[in-house]
Amino acid sequence: MSDEVYYQYNPWWEEEIDLGNIIPRTQYLSRMDKVFSEKAIVFLTGLRRVGKTTLLKLFIKSLIQQGISAKHIFYISLDDYLLEKKSIIDIVADYRKMHKLRIDEKVYLFLDEITYKDQFHLQLKNLYDRQNVKIHASSSSSSVLKDKKAFLTGREVVLEILPLDFGEYCTFRRLEIKKREDYLKESYFEEYLRTGGMPEYVLTRDRKYLTTLIDDVIYKDIVAFHGIKNPQGIKDFFALLMERAGKQVSINKIANILKMSPDTAKRYLQMFEETYLIYLVPRYGKLNERLLSPKKNYAADLGIRNLLAGFRDKGALFENYVYLTIKHLEPAYIYQNGIDLDFFTRNKMLIEVKYGSELTTKQKELFEKTEAGKKLIIDNIHDIESLKALMIEGD
Repeated sequence: MSDEVYYQYNPWWEEEIDLGNIIPRTQYLSRMDKVFSEKAIVFLTGLRRVGKTTLLKLFIKSLIQQGISAKHIFYISLDDYLLEKKSIIDIVADYRKMHKLRIDEKVYLFLDEITYKDQFHLQLKNLYDRQNVKIHASSSSSSVLKDKKAFLTGREVVLEILPLDFGEYCTFRRLEIKKREDYLKESYFEEYLRTGGMPEYVLTRDRKYLTTLIDDVIYKDIVAFHGIKNPQGIKDFFALLMERAGKQVSINKIANILKMSPDTAKRYLQMFEETYLIYLVPRYGKLNERLLSPKKNYAADLGIRNLLAGFRDKGALFENYVYLTIKHLEPAYIYQNGIDLDFFTRNKMLIEVKYGSELTTKQKELFEKTEAGKKLIIDNIHDIESLKALMIEGD
C-alpha cells in the first residue's frame, strides 16, 4: 500500500486545515482539552453518527492552531478496507517512517473506529508504554470497548458523546432567542422534542437519515456482530422499547408479545444498551431491590424515538430529556408501595418531572418524606436550565 491513503486522511500535512462550516460542540471540546495534558488514552464513545469523528477533527484543528506541528498529528479511520491486513502498531510505524519521527518524538494519534482492529487494547497498551504518544480513539460499542483483560487499567479516560442538547440544537439551527423574546423558548423547545439531537438530522431534517442510522446500528452493530438469525425480531423489539421510553421494561411481557424466550429478550435488551440506542435506569434501594426490580428504559435520541413511536406523550419526551441532562449523575428511580418518583442521583438530588401535570397526593407524600440533599420539581425548559446551572456549581 502506498502512502497516499495516509495523506488522504491527513490533508493538513500539505495544506492549511479546512473543515468547512462545521459547528463546534464546545462542551465536549472543553472536556477533551482538560484531559489533553494527561498521558491517559482518551476514548470517545456514543451512538453512531453522534459526532465523534467531527470532534476528533475539530480537536486536531485546535492543536494545529495552538502551534503543534501538523506532521506530528496522525488521524486514521481503522474501518478502511485498505488497512484490513495492518495492525495498529504497523500503521503507526508506517506513519513514523513517512515523516522520519523517532520513537521518543511526541506524536498525537487519532484512531477512529478503534474496535475494528483485533486485540486493540493490547496494541494501545504497547504504544502507550513504549512510545511517546498521546492517543485519542473512538468506538460506537460499549461491549467491544470493554477491556476484559485490564490491559488499559489506569491508562484510559472515557468521554461519552450524547446527541445535541437544547442549547446545542439552537446553535445548530442558528436560533438566537433574545431575552425580550423569551416566550419563544417553549415553542422552540417543543420543536426540539420532536426533532431530537442527532447533528446531521437537525441540519437536514431528512427522515431517511434517521431510518438509515437505525438500520446501520441494528444490522451492522447487532445482527451482523452477534450473528442474529431473526433481524425482524430485533427491529420489533426496538420499536416496542421506543413506545415504552420512560417506563419500566418487563422482560417477560416483551418476550410474550414477540414470542421469544425471556433469555433472548434480556440479551437483546443488553445489545441495545451496548450500542447506545437506549439507556437503562435501575431502581434505587438495597442490592436485592436493584437487581430484582425492572429497569426504566430511555431513548438515546428523541428523534429516533418519535420516528418509531410517533410524536406523542410530550410528558414522556420531556422526562427523557431530563434523564439525558442528568445521565452523568447516575440516577435511579424510587419505587415504594406502587408509587414512583423519577430520579434520585448519586449526589442525593431528588428530581420529579412534571410537564403539564402535577404530583398526585401520594407522590407528594413520598417526595416530601424522601431524604435528599436537594429536591426539585421540573416542569419546563427554564427549570432544566436552572438544573444545569446547579450542576455546574456542584462540579
